[in-house]
Amino acid sequence: MTYLFAAYCFVWVVLFGYLRFLQTRLSTLQKEIALLKASIEKK
Repeated sequence: MTYLFAAYCFVWVVLFGYLRFLQTRLSTLQKEIALLKASIEKK
């Protein structure tokens, strides 16, 4: 039963880590898109 709890916790930790990674990646992409839009509007 201890292994089951450890595996369950591990899955949740990995899931939250992956979601944090996606959030960071999305934020970076949004900043890049804003820079590209500003660059296009200048020209």
